[in-house]
Amino acid sequence: MKEFWRVVKFVLFSASAGLIEMGSFALLNELMDWPYWPSYLIALTLSVLWNFTLNRKYTFRSDANIPRAMLLVALYYAVFTPLTTVGGNYLAEDLGWNEYLVTAINMVLNLVTEFLFQRYVVYRGKVDNAVKPA
Repeated sequence: MKEFWRVVKFVLFSASAGLIEMGSFALLNELMDWPYWPSYLIALTLSVLWNFTLNRKYTFRSDANIPRAMLLVALYYAVFTPLTTVGGNYLAEDLGWNEYLVTAINMVLNLVTEFLFQRYVVYRGKVDNAVKPA
């Protein structure tokens, strides 16, 4: 049951990060009229910083080494970001897919794969260890 609530918290925090990502993407895409890839890249970066901070403290409640955890998350994004930036740009710019649909697909991929990566790689053995005894 504890893992169920962890997933719920992760989804809720990810939804807040999604609002940040979609909002900043919309501003850059609509107001600045930038191409897909820089709009997506900046929006993704903002949401990652928000999501990492909240999930470390409240979802995984971990005292894991912060620089190590950030490095592992950076390695995840070293793979995820180029794949979704290039793939998303291809879908939006070359195939004419709706930019918001492409961004939403990337966000769902990110939600699922990042939870699994953080839970079983970044915070493996370090979940709920920052909780102080009552």
